[in-house]
Amino acid sequence: MKKLYEKNEQTFAIVWIVIYCILQSLANPLNEKIGIEYSASAIFGILQTIILFTFIRKNNLQKQYGLCKSPVPACRFLYYVPLFILATGNLWNGVAVNFSLSEAVCHIACMLCVGFLEEVIFRGFLFVAIAKDNVKSAIIISSVTFGVGHLINLFNGSGMDLVNNLCQILFAIAVGFLLVTIFYRGGSLFPCIIVHSAINTLSIFANKTDLTVEKHLVHLFVLIFITVAYNIILTRTLPKNQWENTNDTRNK
Repeated sequence: MKKLYEKNEQTFAIVWIVIYCILQSLANPLNEKIGIEYSASAIFGILQTIILFTFIRKNNLQKQYGLCKSPVPACRFLYYVPLFILATGNLWNGVAVNFSLSEAVCHIACMLCVGFLEEVIFRGFLFVAIAKDNVKSAIIISSVTFGVGHLINLFNGSGMDLVNNLCQILFAIAVGFLLVTIFYRGGSLFPCIIVHSAINTLSIFANKTDLTVEKHLVHLFVLIFITVAYNIILTRTLPKNQWENTNDTRNK
C-alpha cells in the first residue's frame, strides 16, 4: 500500500474509492444473509477505518490529511453553528425508532466509519493529491465525485429509489463543496468528519411518517441553501491559503 502511495497519490486515492464502493456494495447482500441490517457494513467499515488510520499514523501523515487541530480559531468558522444545523436535518420531521437495538448499534458503527472513511478518501487523499497540481480542479473533482458516488445506492441493493437518490446526490455535492472549503481554508478534517458522521448517524432516527415528496424537497432546498450560504461566507472571510501554508510547512 505504501509503494502505491509513494508512486502515485491520485491512483492511490482512486484505488481506495473503488475498494470502498465495492466493499459497501458487497455488504448489503451479506446484511440480509446475517439477518441484521448494517452488520456486514459495520464490519467492513471498521476494518477499513483501522487500516487507513493505521496507514496514516504509521507514515506520519496526520497533518497532511487534516487529522489535527485547525490553527484557525473557531470564531472564524462562526463556531461551526451552521454545521450543527445541517446535522439535525434528518430530524426536522420528528424522531422515530426505526431499528432494533442490534440494528441501531450496527448502523451507528457503520455511519461513524463512513464519516471518517469518506472524508479521508475524498477530502483527504483525492483532494490533496489533485491540489498539488491545481487547487480549483481538486475542489471541483473531489466534491462532484463525492456527490455522484452516491449513485451507487441505486444499484447496491440499498433499496433507495431514484428520487431520493437524486436528492441525496444533489445535497452531497453541495456538502462536498462546503467540507472541502473547511478543510482547505482551515487545515483540519475533524469538523468535516464530525458533521458527516452526525448527518449519517442521525438518519436512523428520522421520522419518515407523512414525509411527502413536497416536504422532502423543501427540507432539501433549505439544507442546500444553508450549505451554500455558509460556504460563501467562509470563502469570503477565511484566510485563502491556510491549507497551502500548512502543507508547505509539513513538507519542510
